[in-house]
Amino acid sequence: MLTGKHKEFYNSIIEKIPQDIVFTDDLHTLAYGTDASFYRLIPKIVIKAETSKQVEDILKVASAMKLSVTFRAAGTSLSGQAISDSILVITSRNWTDFKVAKDKSYISLAPSLTGAQANNILSEYSKKIGPDPASINAAMIGGIAANNASGMCCGVSQNSYKTLKSMKLIFSDGTHLDTADENSKEEFAKTHKEFLQSLKMYAQDVKANKQLNEKIRKKFKMKNTTGYSLNALVDFDDEFEILQHLIIGSEGTLAFIKEVTYYTVEDYKDKASALVYFTDVNEACKAVTKLKLEKEKNIISVDAVELMDRAGLASIEDDPKMPSYIKDFDENVTALLIETRARDDKQLDVQIKQIEDSLNEFSLARELYFTKDIEEYTQYWKIRKGLFPAVGAVRKIGTTVIIEDIAFPIEYLAEGTLKLQALFKKHNYNEALIFGHALEGNLHFVFTQDFSTEEEIKRYDDFMYDVTQLVAVQYQGSLKAEHGTGRNMAAFVELEWGNTAYEMMKKIKYLFDPNNILNPGVIINEDKKAHIKNLKPLPKTNELVDKCIECGFCEPVCPSNVLTLTPRQRIVINREISRLEDEEHNIEKAKQLKELYQYDGIETCATCSLCSTACPVGIDTGSLTKHLRHEQITITQDRVANMITNNFSATLTGMKFGLKAANLTHSILGTNMMKGLTSSLRKISGNRVARWSEHLPKGISINTRVEQKASDLKVVYFPSCINRTMGLSSASKEEKELFDTTVELLNKAGFEIIFPKNIDNLCCGMPFSSKGFTKQADVKSKQLEKALLEASNNAQYPILCDTSPCTKKMVESFKTNLKLFEPIEFALEHLVDKLHLEKIDEAITIHTTCSSRKMGLHEKFIKLANMCSTRVVVPADVTCCGFAGDRGFNYPELNQSALRNLPNSVKDVKYAFSTSKTCEIGLSEYSGIDYNSIFYLINKCSKAK
Repeated sequence: MLTGKHKEFYNSIIEKIPQDIVFTDDLHTLAYGTDASFYRLIPKIVIKAETSKQVEDILKVASAMKLSVTFRAAGTSLSGQAISDSILVITSRNWTDFKVAKDKSYISLAPSLTGAQANNILSEYSKKIGPDPASINAAMIGGIAANNASGMCCGVSQNSYKTLKSMKLIFSDGTHLDTADENSKEEFAKTHKEFLQSLKMYAQDVKANKQLNEKIRKKFKMKNTTGYSLNALVDFDDEFEILQHLIIGSEGTLAFIKEVTYYTVEDYKDKASALVYFTDVNEACKAVTKLKLEKEKNIISVDAVELMDRAGLASIEDDPKMPSYIKDFDENVTALLIETRARDDKQLDVQIKQIEDSLNEFSLARELYFTKDIEEYTQYWKIRKGLFPAVGAVRKIGTTVIIEDIAFPIEYLAEGTLKLQALFKKHNYNEALIFGHALEGNLHFVFTQDFSTEEEIKRYDDFMYDVTQLVAVQYQGSLKAEHGTGRNMAAFVELEWGNTAYEMMKKIKYLFDPNNILNPGVIINEDKKAHIKNLKPLPKTNELVDKCIECGFCEPVCPSNVLTLTPRQRIVINREISRLEDEEHNIEKAKQLKELYQYDGIETCATCSLCSTACPVGIDTGSLTKHLRHEQITITQDRVANMITNNFSATLTGMKFGLKAANLTHSILGTNMMKGLTSSLRKISGNRVARWSEHLPKGISINTRVEQKASDLKVVYFPSCINRTMGLSSASKEEKELFDTTVELLNKAGFEIIFPKNIDNLCCGMPFSSKGFTKQADVKSKQLEKALLEASNNAQYPILCDTSPCTKKMVESFKTNLKLFEPIEFALEHLVDKLHLEKIDEAITIHTTCSSRKMGLHEKFIKLANMCSTRVVVPADVTCCGFAGDRGFNYPELNQSALRNLPNSVKDVKYAFSTSKTCEIGLSEYSGIDYNSIFYLINKCSKAK
């Protein structure tokens, strides 16, 4: 419950911004207040800001009350710079405006676009943004700029600082500034004259201090995000250039970034990578130093060099996609993942040869080998990017995974790395591993830490003391190379920079934020023990998700990420419930949190499991939701499920009757009246009545006694129970039902169709398993498997199911080796070579279902669509549709939220296709286009050979 100034702030702010974006309850403040770091502060108020005006209002009210405000984008930052115990402002995922320059030389980006989205926008122009953090798929532009996040390839030449063109900012008093707009700058110069004069004076003072000037230039030749970007004071004379470059890396402590304009960089498509295995870390580091020096002299062209020590290799050696020989390496072998890029393939060969020649003098554990194969080198980089979460996944449950981020001057890389490894042994961090962007002298080291005892906290504190002395004092390196200062290193900023530079940083902070309301305690923090306070617990909750380190990589693909919670946030809440249940005096609080979690965590989870595809260690939060649903099943519900299981055919008959009745009523009342009537009924019932849509299919019955010729080419066709029940909607422009279209297509390709016996009673079990009825799902799955085994003559013939989710459920559940296909893969393997395809000259779009994506069929679907149409549109920001079986009827807001970006992506499209009837219902409604099975398109554009 809010008290004091925070209550006063809340009452004031909800008069200015929508109340539904302001959260004060226990569930949302904890869930939204958690980031990827190992620190925890729970905000009293969380606001999901959607516009700059809202941020302005928040800052004006907070400034007047002197209440602290912290800004958060995606929350992938690792150093504790995005947490708060006061007011946390999260940029809404809907804040995603952008504009590309006519000549494509720059791009303006709103704060909530991810780095991957920015690169997708630029990809058609062979351009990209410079910053390339490993978390680029999840990290948002606001956070990338605020942390000066870099990564594998951008080094110090293409990071946010070096590629910044302009910014739109909001200061702590609510003042706006657009550094690309002369009128905005003139107005700011009038209202903030003394501010700009002070900024200019600071720059003059630093330039006049020869020792400090040289120190700044030297330190920023390396990657460095410790403290403020003091290089702005020596690199620029113009006050506005100084100002905006100080914002880069300032971690929300100086101003709010509402837009960033980056100069774009070339994105060469011709690439080659090599995993080069050296006999030890010393050899590998010496090789890095040589590559760096030769690159600076333009002797070679190398874009990235990533180091992985033996412990790092051991953490991924069991991955089936990694070479098996890694397991045979001795304890000293160290790998460098090297990439080179070129304008064309011929030049690429030249660059590969140059790098090979450069490495000839070093001792290798295995012959050097460069690959140009996209799939092969993409896998190398995927594994490298997943090293940090992968280490966290094998930690002892209850411990925290720590990642530190340092840089040595390149000439001391080998020496510094060996001494760092010695510190691991000194402090008994025997499982620690090292990896990182070695070409920049930038190393990440990862280890697990138990913070449950004072003894363990002291061990970490002692270790950090030794590390900071080694890096900052002995070698004059960076204590934070790219992850930002945060709470993690704020206590050591003065140690690295010295008193003179640190005092200048404090002046900068006071100049921008005189009331110290913007993210206090981050970058500037006088508490020398700040790095060991407010530590986050990671208690055990369920083995399905206990490996999670809360990195947030899962969040962009989750269909409920705007509506309610993300997979990370669901895990956070489940951990807290488990913690409270373990404490007798908190049992009632755990119960209250469970009640709050029901809608946000369980009802609006699509259980699509796409989170597992984005998670580096494959954590499936959808499975957790199914487990929780199973725990909530009552005796009555279980009996009803048993009755449906044993009388499945009758149940489907009832569904058909209901669909026919609904469509008959619709035909009598008309669309508008039907919508009004059903909406009223739904509202009166407290949303217990399912939502009606004009795209609701009609009830149908299929006839499997089709006329066909005998053929040696046989296929078992299992129409899913959905497609045996649901036909075309009244809004559809197609004339034939999917069953009839599929039969026509198979016959056209020369197949004799075999239908399984007792088909009316068969089901894959998915409608049961998604709701937690695991026993009933297993019964239906076994029945179907037995029927298909018989129909396929003991797996002799391929089996086609016309619905992708059902096929995936069968693949996962069946014990026998049946040849199971959904529409995409069946078409590519068994249809296209037997048909003459003629592309239609119309724009089409496709939607790859969650199940198809998890089966690795997204690229294949695109390939198939391109065989059938001259123009294929694949919406970049639509993953799971959120219909989720029947969730689209009972929780339509999930479907609507998941498809919020779809309409703008398919404006010029005529036809739309997918591989799941229920998905197609929601897709049709929210796009305004009639979605149908891909078989309709293949049938439309094909002739028999």
